[in-house]
Amino acid sequence: MLFRSVTLNLVTFYFKPECAPSSGKANVSDVVLINLAYVSEVDIINDRTETPPPLASLNVSKLANRARSEKEDKLSQAYAISAGVSVEGQQLFQTIHKTIKDCKWQEKNIMVMDDVVISPPYQVENCKGKEGSALSHVRKIVEKHFRDVESQKSVQRPQAQQTQKDSTLSS
Repeated sequence: MLFRSVTLNLVTFYFKPECAPSSGKANVSDVVLINLAYVSEVDIINDRTETPPPLASLNVSKLANRARSEKEDKLSQAYAISAGVSVEGQQLFQTIHKTIKDCKWQEKNIMVMDDVVISPPYQVENCKGKEGSALSHVRKIVEKHFRDVESQKSVQRPQAQQTQKDSTLSS
């Protein structure tokens, strides 16, 4: 499989032009980022003599914005862990953040759009803010999050019980 690459500073972008993208979208390619600072050796498997086709243009500013956004998300996760936020609180934050990007941690509280504050234990009744569409919307997201968590637990319980039965029978 042929990989084409473009190097910018210490990061190389690899993409497979002849493969269909995993997103299914036309005129795009899957891109793999490799930090060259962590590459210790490169082996040339097959030296090509023909000139490769021209590279597809990359929107470097879009990639930089995505990298910055991902870094901010990871720093936010790290902050929540270091602040001692419960796993349930972290999961709720991730759920809200998927829908509303304007959410951040304020100590152990989740601040959404600077209008709604969700304090531990992060239930619907812990959503505080000025009555209106923002508070209502956030409450709906929190309700749905906990419904989804409960439905996942109810699916996992029978599977765990079946696994336990199987292991008991095989003993």
